[in-house]
Amino acid sequence: METEKIVADYFSHVSEDVWERAAKIKLVITDIDGVMTDGGIIYDDNKLEFKKFNVKDGLIVYHLRKSGLMVGAITGRESYVVQNRCEELKFDFHYHGVKNKGKKFTEVLETLELQAEEVAYIGDDLIDLPILARVGLAVVASDAIEYVKPIAHYVSRFKGGEGVFREVGDLLLHSKGQLVPLIDTLSQKENDKK
Repeated sequence: METEKIVADYFSHVSEDVWERAAKIKLVITDIDGVMTDGGIIYDDNKLEFKKFNVKDGLIVYHLRKSGLMVGAITGRESYVVQNRCEELKFDFHYHGVKNKGKKFTEVLETLELQAEEVAYIGDDLIDLPILARVGLAVVASDAIEYVKPIAHYVSRFKGGEGVFREVGDLLLHSKGQLVPLIDTLSQKENDKK
């Protein structure tokens, strides 16, 4: 019962509309720069690219996929760092260097035989608008470009790279009644070890 209260308090600000939308989701797609990272890019003198990812975002990918949800990425930049991170997290798919995200989204829907309302998308900038405008659950980072926010069904409490994807993952699991049992199961396993 205590876990239920903690989770309910954590998500007390979420509207009924968002919960209804989240319950229908079968696939979550994310942008990378500005969502799973803070949007910064560091190059060294050898032109090697560095990015910082939040491990909390990565952890929830496993649980989403285990629960039956698919996870994918559509990003506008080509980056070996991002490709490696998507592979490491075992995303169901990830597309890089996509300049027309709306067209790629249509292809994904056709390939997976899904309806747009069965998809959640997380973005932060202009390039994400063609998908955000179509999905069942549109989410943006709290530091998304201001004129992108009005199209979102939900604005995360977190900035890019600070747990946006994790918050959405937890929200999706909770909308399907799976977050509290997951927490309780993992807590019990830890108690059994003591």
